[in-house]
Amino acid sequence: MRRIFLIGYMGAGKTTVGRLLAKRANVSFIDLDHYIEGRFHQQVPAIFAQHGEEGFRDIERRMLHEVAEFEDVLISAGGGTPCFFDNMDYMNAHGTTVYLKVSVDELANRLSVGRNTRPVLGGRKGEELKAFIRENLEKRRPYYERAQIIFDAERMLTRADALHLAETLLNRVERDERGKTRETL
Repeated sequence: MRRIFLIGYMGAGKTTVGRLLAKRANVSFIDLDHYIEGRFHQQVPAIFAQHGEEGFRDIERRMLHEVAEFEDVLISAGGGTPCFFDNMDYMNAHGTTVYLKVSVDELANRLSVGRNTRPVLGGRKGEELKAFIRENLEKRRPYYERAQIIFDAERMLTRADALHLAETLLNRVERDERGKTRETL
């Protein structure tokens, strides 16, 4: 049985690397936000608007606990998921957590392309976008850095880069899992 949780800021590559890593690890891939949307038959922004942040975060926590019961799964958590309730402790206790670490500048580059598809960015660009990311990332970093594996996902310009990152990360996760197995014996 294997559970891998990918965490990190939006644009870090959780979905892109996650899909490739899940395929390589021969496990199912679940994007937590998409799972929530499927269960509630609404897009996350609509759920957020209807229930408020507190209500959404409670739904997110319950859905995280639900998918964490699945076996042989890679879960791409939402950018804020680790920062609420006991979610980070829960993920650490139920699988291998991996923080995809990316610099503010690179996140801004990646997110500037998808500004219109991420309402939270509010059309920010340039220095305003970087300042927004920097501020939010600083708040979230203490949670992210509690991951069992901190993985540099800075270089992901092409599909070949993403494949290389997924392969490298799989080797790291497998090393980590073998280490845990030895420790428990």
